[in-house]
Amino acid sequence: MRVLLVEDDEPIAESLLRGLSRYGFDAEWVTTGGAALGHAGPYDVVLLDLGLPDVDGLDVCKELRGRSDVPIIVISARSDETDRVVGLELGADDYVSKPFGVREVIARIRAVTRRLQPRTPSAQENQPDRYGARLTVDRKAARVRLDGEEVALAPKEYDLLAFLTEEPGALMSREQIMEAVWDANWFGPTKTLDVHVAALRRKLAGTITIEAVRGVGFRLVVNGDDDAR
Repeated sequence: MRVLLVEDDEPIAESLLRGLSRYGFDAEWVTTGGAALGHAGPYDVVLLDLGLPDVDGLDVCKELRGRSDVPIIVISARSDETDRVVGLELGADDYVSKPFGVREVIARIRAVTRRLQPRTPSAQENQPDRYGARLTVDRKAARVRLDGEEVALAPKEYDLLAFLTEEPGALMSREQIMEAVWDANWFGPTKTLDVHVAALRRKLAGTITIEAVRGVGFRLVVNGDDDAR
Protein backbone atom coordinates (compact mmCIF):
# COMPACT_ATOMS: atom_id res chain seq x y z
CA MET A 1 0.00 0.00 0.00
CA ARG A 2 1.30 3.43 -0.95
CA VAL A 3 1.21 6.19 1.68
CA LEU A 4 1.77 9.91 1.25
CA LEU A 5 3.09 11.34 4.52
CA VAL A 6 2.73 15.12 4.87
CA GLU A 7 4.70 16.10 7.98
CA ASP A 8 7.24 18.87 8.60
CA ASP A 9 8.59 17.48 11.89
CA GLU A 10 11.59 15.37 10.86
CA PRO A 11 11.85 13.09 13.95
CA ILE A 12 8.13 12.27 13.79
CA ALA A 13 8.31 11.67 10.05
CA GLU A 14 11.35 9.41 10.30
CA SER A 15 9.73 7.35 13.05
CA LEU A 16 6.57 6.94 10.98
CA LEU A 17 8.53 6.05 7.86
CA ARG A 18 10.42 3.31 9.73
CA GLY A 19 7.20 1.93 11.16
CA LEU A 20 5.36 2.04 7.85
CA SER A 21 8.22 0.29 6.08
CA ARG A 22 8.33 -2.40 8.76
CA TYR A 23 4.69 -3.20 8.08
CA GLY A 24 5.14 -3.35 4.33
CA PHE A 25 3.84 0.11 3.39
CA ASP A 26 5.53 2.08 0.61
CA ALA A 27 5.66 5.63 1.97
CA GLU A 28 6.69 8.93 0.37
CA TRP A 29 7.37 11.94 2.56
CA VAL A 30 6.78 15.63 1.83
CA THR A 31 7.16 18.49 4.29
CA THR A 32 4.79 21.17 2.97
CA GLY A 33 1.20 21.55 1.90
CA GLY A 34 2.33 22.77 -1.50
CA ALA A 35 4.38 19.63 -2.05
CA ALA A 36 1.43 17.49 -1.02
CA LEU A 37 -0.91 19.24 -3.43
CA GLY A 38 1.69 19.03 -6.18
CA HIS A 39 2.46 15.35 -5.63
CA ALA A 40 1.60 13.36 -8.73
CA GLY A 41 0.87 10.15 -6.85
CA PRO A 42 -0.45 7.56 -7.02
CA TYR A 43 -1.05 6.81 -3.34
CA ASP A 44 -3.66 4.85 -1.41
CA VAL A 45 -3.84 6.85 1.82
CA VAL A 46 -2.66 10.26 3.08
CA LEU A 47 -1.26 10.95 6.55
CA LEU A 48 -1.67 14.70 6.93
CA ASP A 49 -0.27 16.97 9.63
CA LEU A 50 -2.26 20.16 10.17
CA GLY A 51 0.64 22.34 11.36
CA LEU A 52 2.43 22.79 8.04
CA PRO A 53 4.84 25.70 7.40
CA ASP A 54 3.20 27.05 4.24
CA VAL A 55 -0.47 26.13 4.10
CA ASP A 56 -2.94 25.23 6.85
CA GLY A 57 -3.43 21.50 6.86
CA LEU A 58 -7.20 21.91 6.89
CA ASP A 59 -6.99 23.69 3.54
CA VAL A 60 -4.82 20.90 2.18
CA CYS A 61 -7.35 18.36 3.42
CA LYS A 62 -10.19 20.18 1.69
CA GLU A 63 -8.28 20.44 -1.57
CA LEU A 64 -7.22 16.79 -1.56
CA ARG A 65 -10.75 15.66 -0.82
CA GLY A 66 -12.05 17.74 -3.70
CA ARG A 67 -9.72 15.87 -6.03
CA SER A 68 -10.29 12.27 -4.99
CA ASP A 69 -11.75 9.82 -2.49
CA VAL A 70 -8.33 8.64 -1.23
CA PRO A 71 -8.53 8.09 2.56
CA ILE A 72 -7.07 10.96 4.60
CA ILE A 73 -5.93 10.50 8.20
CA VAL A 74 -5.10 13.73 10.00
CA ILE A 75 -2.18 13.54 12.44
CA SER A 76 -1.85 16.65 14.53
CA ALA A 77 -0.91 18.20 17.84
CA ARG A 78 -4.17 20.13 17.67
CA SER A 79 -6.32 18.18 20.11
CA ASP A 80 -9.13 20.73 20.30
CA GLU A 81 -12.52 19.22 19.48
CA THR A 82 -13.25 22.02 16.99
CA ASP A 83 -10.24 21.09 14.86
CA ARG A 84 -11.30 17.45 14.93
CA VAL A 85 -14.82 18.29 13.81
CA VAL A 86 -13.67 20.70 11.10
CA GLY A 87 -11.13 18.19 9.79
CA LEU A 88 -13.75 15.45 9.55
CA GLU A 89 -16.26 17.81 7.95
CA LEU A 90 -13.70 18.82 5.33
CA GLY A 91 -13.28 15.20 4.31
CA ALA A 92 -10.77 13.56 6.64
CA ASP A 93 -11.60 9.93 7.37
CA ASP A 94 -9.91 9.77 10.78
CA TYR A 95 -7.96 11.93 13.23
CA VAL A 96 -4.97 10.96 15.37
CA SER A 97 -3.68 13.33 18.05
CA LYS A 98 0.00 13.71 18.86
CA PRO A 99 1.74 12.15 20.65
CA PHE A 100 0.86 8.79 19.16
CA GLY A 101 2.47 5.40 18.62
CA VAL A 102 3.26 3.90 15.25
CA ARG A 103 1.05 0.96 16.14
CA GLU A 104 -1.96 3.26 16.52
CA VAL A 105 -1.34 4.87 13.13
CA ILE A 106 -0.98 1.48 11.44
CA ALA A 107 -4.22 0.33 13.04
CA ARG A 108 -6.02 3.48 11.86
CA ILE A 109 -4.74 3.00 8.29
CA ARG A 110 -5.92 -0.58 8.23
CA ALA A 111 -9.29 0.31 9.72
CA VAL A 112 -9.91 3.17 7.28
CA THR A 113 -8.90 1.22 4.20
CA ARG A 114 -10.92 -1.77 5.36
CA ARG A 115 -13.96 0.43 5.87
CA LEU A 116 -13.69 2.44 2.68
CA GLN A 117 -12.19 -0.13 0.33
CA PRO A 118 -13.45 -3.57 1.35
CA ARG A 119 -11.62 -6.34 -0.44
CA THR A 120 -10.34 -9.85 -0.03
CA PRO A 121 -7.01 -9.81 1.88
CA SER A 122 -4.02 -10.89 -0.13
CA ALA A 123 -2.01 -13.93 0.78
CA GLN A 124 0.86 -11.69 1.93
CA GLU A 125 -1.37 -9.79 4.33
CA ASN A 126 -2.48 -13.07 5.90
CA GLN A 127 1.09 -14.10 6.68
CA PRO A 128 2.39 -13.86 10.27
CA ASP A 129 4.94 -11.16 11.03
CA ARG A 130 8.47 -12.59 11.05
CA TYR A 131 11.23 -11.46 13.40
CA GLY A 132 14.58 -12.89 12.43
CA ALA A 133 14.84 -16.42 11.06
CA ARG A 134 13.11 -18.24 13.92
CA LEU A 135 10.29 -16.20 15.42
CA THR A 136 6.85 -15.43 13.97
CA VAL A 137 3.93 -13.56 15.52
CA ASP A 138 0.52 -14.24 14.00
CA ARG A 139 -1.50 -11.24 15.13
CA LYS A 140 -4.73 -12.45 13.55
CA ALA A 141 -4.65 -15.74 15.45
CA ALA A 142 -2.71 -14.38 18.49
CA ARG A 143 -0.15 -17.17 18.17
CA VAL A 144 3.63 -17.19 18.44
CA ARG A 145 5.87 -19.79 16.84
CA LEU A 146 9.53 -20.53 17.40
CA ASP A 147 11.21 -22.64 14.71
CA GLY A 148 7.72 -23.53 13.49
CA GLU A 149 6.53 -24.79 16.87
CA GLU A 150 3.87 -22.87 18.79
CA VAL A 151 5.07 -21.27 22.02
CA ALA A 152 2.65 -21.40 24.94
CA LEU A 153 2.29 -17.83 26.17
CA ALA A 154 -0.04 -16.47 28.81
CA PRO A 155 -2.45 -13.82 27.42
CA LYS A 156 -0.49 -10.88 28.84
CA GLU A 157 2.81 -12.42 27.75
CA TYR A 158 1.48 -12.47 24.21
CA ASP A 159 0.15 -8.91 24.49
CA LEU A 160 3.52 -7.71 25.79
CA LEU A 161 5.43 -9.44 22.98
CA ALA A 162 3.01 -8.13 20.36
CA PHE A 163 3.46 -4.58 21.66
CA LEU A 164 7.26 -4.67 21.89
CA THR A 165 7.61 -6.21 18.41
CA GLU A 166 5.59 -3.38 16.88
CA GLU A 167 8.78 -1.29 16.96
CA PRO A 168 11.87 -3.47 17.46
CA GLY A 169 14.77 -1.44 18.80
CA ALA A 170 12.56 1.34 20.17
CA LEU A 171 12.83 2.20 23.85
CA MET A 172 9.44 1.91 25.54
CA SER A 173 8.86 3.45 28.94
CA ARG A 174 7.29 1.38 31.70
CA GLU A 175 4.30 3.73 31.60
CA GLN A 176 3.80 3.23 27.85
CA ILE A 177 3.95 -0.52 28.21
CA MET A 178 1.61 -0.67 31.20
CA GLU A 179 -0.93 1.54 29.44
CA ALA A 180 -0.81 -0.43 26.18
CA VAL A 181 -0.68 -3.96 27.60
CA TRP A 182 -2.58 -3.69 30.85
CA ASP A 183 -4.84 -0.68 31.14
CA ALA A 184 -4.74 3.08 30.66
CA ASN A 185 -5.98 3.45 34.23
CA TRP A 186 -3.52 1.01 35.81
CA PHE A 187 -2.44 2.41 39.14
CA GLY A 188 -0.95 -0.68 40.77
CA PRO A 189 2.70 -1.73 41.03
CA THR A 190 4.58 -2.40 37.80
CA LYS A 191 6.36 -5.47 39.17
CA THR A 192 4.03 -7.59 37.06
CA LEU A 193 5.77 -6.14 34.00
CA ASP A 194 9.15 -7.45 35.17
CA VAL A 195 7.62 -10.88 35.75
CA HIS A 196 6.22 -11.02 32.23
CA VAL A 197 9.47 -9.75 30.70
CA ALA A 198 11.36 -12.50 32.52
CA ALA A 199 8.91 -15.10 31.18
CA LEU A 200 9.39 -13.92 27.59
CA ARG A 201 13.17 -13.93 27.98
CA ARG A 202 13.00 -17.51 29.18
CA LYS A 203 10.57 -18.82 26.57
CA LEU A 204 12.14 -17.01 23.61
CA ALA A 205 15.81 -17.22 24.63
CA GLY A 206 18.14 -16.86 21.69
CA THR A 207 15.63 -15.22 19.38
CA ILE A 208 15.05 -11.86 21.05
CA THR A 209 16.75 -9.76 23.70
CA ILE A 210 14.64 -7.55 25.96
CA GLU A 211 17.02 -4.94 27.29
CA ALA A 212 16.19 -3.15 30.52
CA VAL A 213 17.06 0.55 30.58
CA ARG A 214 17.32 1.55 34.21
CA GLY A 215 14.78 4.15 35.26
CA VAL A 216 13.09 4.19 31.86
CA GLY A 217 11.77 0.92 30.48
CA PHE A 218 12.59 -1.81 27.99
CA ARG A 219 13.86 -2.25 24.45
CA LEU A 220 13.29 -5.40 22.35
CA VAL A 221 16.02 -6.39 19.91
CA VAL A 222 15.67 -9.20 17.37
CA ASN A 223 18.81 -11.31 17.62
CA GLY A 224 20.72 -11.46 14.37
CA ASP A 225 18.57 -8.74 12.77
CA ASP A 226 20.68 -5.65 12.23
CA ASP A 227 17.67 -3.67 11.01
CA ALA A 228 16.02 -3.99 14.39
CA ARG A 229 18.89 -2.44 16.33
